[in-house]
Amino acid sequence: MKRSCQRRVVVTGLGAVTNVGLTVRDMWSSILAGRSGISQITVFPQDDRWSVRIAGEIRGWEPTPIVDEREVKRMDRFCLLGVCAADEAARDSGIDFTSGDPGRRGVVIGSGIGGILTIEEWHTKLIAHGPRKLSPFIVPKLMVNALAGNVSIRHSLRGANSAVATACATGGHALGTAFQMIQRGDAEVILAGGSEAAVSPLCIASFAAMRALSTRNDEPERASRPFDRGRDGFVLSEGAGIVVLEELEHARARGARIYAEVLGYGSSGDATHIAAPDEEGTGAQASMRVALADAGISPDEVGYINAHGTSTPLGDAAEVNAVKRVFGDHARSLAVSSTKSMTGHALGAAGGIESIITILAVHEGVLPPTINLEDPDDGFDLDFVANEARPRALRAAINNSFGFGGHNVSIVFGPLR
Repeated sequence: MKRSCQRRVVVTGLGAVTNVGLTVRDMWSSILAGRSGISQITVFPQDDRWSVRIAGEIRGWEPTPIVDEREVKRMDRFCLLGVCAADEAARDSGIDFTSGDPGRRGVVIGSGIGGILTIEEWHTKLIAHGPRKLSPFIVPKLMVNALAGNVSIRHSLRGANSAVATACATGGHALGTAFQMIQRGDAEVILAGGSEAAVSPLCIASFAAMRALSTRNDEPERASRPFDRGRDGFVLSEGAGIVVLEELEHARARGARIYAEVLGYGSSGDATHIAAPDEEGTGAQASMRVALADAGISPDEVGYINAHGTSTPLGDAAEVNAVKRVFGDHARSLAVSSTKSMTGHALGAAGGIESIITILAVHEGVLPPTINLEDPDDGFDLDFVANEARPRALRAAINNSFGFGGHNVSIVFGPLR
């Protein structure tokens, strides 16, 4: 059970830029409609040597006028996506960042890879033209903490300021860290989440070399198919998801709209392999159990899990096993869906984006679907909300995020009680 001295934490603002919607509302509409954001890669040329030619690119998005053109040149794409998502979350929260104590407001935002586009661009220029042609802005653009720093500067957040980098668990760890800071009384308001822009030649080729990516190039919209027998790997995507977390009484005092309460946070390590998941899902089990204990709720109070569900053979199987072990007989009463079937896998941004989806599922009482689920794999006998969204009031929901390195995060959200 939670200690009585712990402060309660709520979600009061949401911001996202994704391949299925350039705002939270557009993203949510696409998710509920079951629309895929996967398509052919256009951002760099490919030929027959490329085994993977699909990704979750964000189309039709420009950072201006939200970010001044001069500043655009000083930020990597991952940073620009995150700055725009953070601006949306801040506006949505209704907080006046020009008043109040800036030392009680902070930022915890991460990225799995950071400024890879900047690294690739300037390495090419270094080889071609030598070191004298390099820009002084390269390091401030490529560093993983550049986004947290820029958000802090834009909103005058002088409290906690840190960046997380735990691969695909990054966004979840950022939210969990911010949640605990507010619980302890270290801050009243924190912008938290993740951003990623890794649809690049090096990243696509490197993940393809690991045989981690789907090669369903002729059917991009059907390529990400979590829990389906025909899944053959994840689809790399880009995006950003940022939320405003706020201490409950602070939110109430200003009459804030509250989307959901953060009830619990759990993290664990597989300690088995640097890239492959623990086949029994032991680490995933642990993170969910810790999150439930932290929330002070029983497993049968959970009605929905937004699964990590990347569409990889090993990862999906491990997560299904973990859900069955943690929830026992209740597992078959749960709804478990993977919205990566539509968005693809945005790596360090996934936990932020999918937390927003989970929060909206709680807030609006709707279960997001798993699309492309036509033939569930052997033993995959849970309710995966196949292909169509449907209504369900939720007392509690979990978002799972698991990353290379054996990082596991589970966060429990629920309606304010």
